[in-house]
Amino acid sequence: MTPTRRQFLSLPALAAGQTSAGHATKIVCVGGHPDDPESGCGGTLARYAAAGASVTIVYLTRGEAGIPRKSHDEAAAIRSAECEAACRILGAKPVFAGQIDGATVVDRAAAESLRKLIFTEDPDVVFTQWPIDTHLDHQAAGTLAFRVWLAARGRFELYYYEVDLGAQTMGFHPTDYVDVSGVRNKKTAALFAHTSQDGERIYSEFHQVMESFRGRESGCGAAEAFVHLARVHSGTRLPGLAV
Repeated sequence: MTPTRRQFLSLPALAAGQTSAGHATKIVCVGGHPDDPESGCGGTLARYAAAGASVTIVYLTRGEAGIPRKSHDEAAAIRSAECEAACRILGAKPVFAGQIDGATVVDRAAAESLRKLIFTEDPDVVFTQWPIDTHLDHQAAGTLAFRVWLAARGRFELYYYEVDLGAQTMGFHPTDYVDVSGVRNKKTAALFAHTSQDGERIYSEFHQVMESFRGRESGCGAAEAFVHLARVHSGTRLPGLAV
């Protein structure tokens, strides 16, 4: 099946790892917690890194509230180490934005802090979590990245990814896909590096199903799905309203 309405993602030189200007493609992925980026677009990040792109993952928090019977400091240390292991597998650089798991803030100061982190990397593409989500930290990641995109005034393209569709991500209708069939093992290895989160069970119950479903939608074995936020007007009109 050849995709029609929904197309495979035509990100800057995914195969070559370079933009049309000839410099190495720079990718930033923003996620609320350790393992969110790996779950939602780890395959895409692995493909970029393998193609020679510079890949940075910005974790909004260190997952401080994510390990039962561990203090925030203990959990942060464990989960930060897991992030570093996962990033080594993907070929990415981990960066921590300094917010606290379960107590993320969306305000002017938080947006400015994330802007500085992202602008330092000077990315061509930013991936972030779809903000219509049942988890407040996921909402924060998507909303803050959107604020940075507005401030960037076209400096990078913004794509949203999904996690645990239906239970967390909601109302997500992809515009683009990436075939991750060839890097599925690398993605799962990165996700399984988050041993404190039982990554193998989470993958088998949720994300493996999502990858297979998105693959069927787009005509390949396994895919990750995205929503591209673009300023170009598509011509769509809300039904019943004169514009």
